[in-house]
Amino acid sequence: QVELVESGGGLVQPGGSLRLSCAATGGTISSYVMAWFRQAPGKDREFVAGINWSGGNTSYIDSVKGRFTISRDNAKSSVYLQMDSLKPEDTAVYYCAARAGSISVQQMNYSSWGQGTQVTVSS
Repeated sequence: QVELVESGGGLVQPGGSLRLSCAATGGTISSYVMAWFRQAPGKDREFVAGINWSGGNTSYIDSVKGRFTISRDNAKSSVYLQMDSLKPEDTAVYYCAARAGSISVQQMNYSSWGQGTQVTVSS
């Protein structure tokens, strides 16, 4: 089982940027679909972005399209989420997730999860 650890969260002003990292240990992610989810206070966890094993296919929730970019480096066993033009509504705990198969927006389909990293967008 792959273990995932997120980092890179923090406090930024609206319009600012953050780059989240997800490092995998205990195995390789080369054959895994990777994704980012987020959960705001009082709300359910939601899919943000996903990327297939080769990086050739990506998927984003509509609200982040054009602002967020997911990428991966299998050699480094890492996945990234570049977040630009951040908005207050992006405030949430962001989680990295992994699964075998195809990209899915359903959290129950992911077998491995990180502990999350807090992103706060506020002036």
